[in-house]
Amino acid sequence: MLILLPPSEGKTAPASGPPVDLESLAHPGLARARRRVGDALAKVSAQRNAYDVLGVGASLGAEVERNRTLWDNPAAPASAVYTGVLYDAAGAAHWTGADLEHAAERVRIVSALWGAVSPSDLIPAYRLSMSTSLGRIGPLASFWRQHLAAELGHLAHGRLVVDCRSSSYVAAWRPAGIPHVSVRVERELHGRRTVVSHMAKHTRGLLTGALVRADAVPETAQDLADAARTIDGVIDVTLTEHELTLVVAA
Repeated sequence: MLILLPPSEGKTAPASGPPVDLESLAHPGLARARRRVGDALAKVSAQRNAYDVLGVGASLGAEVERNRTLWDNPAAPASAVYTGVLYDAAGAAHWTGADLEHAAERVRIVSALWGAVSPSDLIPAYRLSMSTSLGRIGPLASFWRQHLAAELGHLAHGRLVVDCRSSSYVAAWRPAGIPHVSVRVERELHGRRTVVSHMAKHTRGLLTGALVRADAVPETAQDLADAARTIDGVIDVTLTEHELTLVVAA
């Protein structure tokens, strides 16, 4: 099983630690591409139009400023740097050593800056979205699509892919010829079912945490559906060819 996650928009900046070592991250074959994106991000973040290019407001000025010193900033495990609803629900910041070993094998976080990283990879905080078009690199989803096909395709071979990403990150790599299931979450209220972003992230996080901590992982989509039925708050599960829908009560 391979779980694909999006990064969080908000990140917790490490207070101390060594800077990122690109060669030590999972998928070292992406090091040159990561360097190119990081250099472009640092350059753009020093420009007058940085907020416009990065699609952020002045309230995030400190995060944009931090991009300028990306290669010198302290790094920490991605499981602690990425914060927000999904990662909080997964309990990622409190994963034990055994949990992190499982996560390193079972999880990849698809990132606009790193391409794909393991939760145990040491990275600095940064501000960059996959929907960004970055200088001469252009749209980041298109850029990473060229590099992730081989890396993630090889990693996913022979495994069930559990896709918990949002649409802009799905655009960077789509499983082809590989068993895969996208996780959709709906809320049921007064007999009506709707999609609510916050609740979807929370439920995907609960599922991710359960799958990381599990001794045995699902080998088929039906196994995954059975595991999802044990998640707190899930009242119905529907499985189609490439989609698992989890229904939660409001």
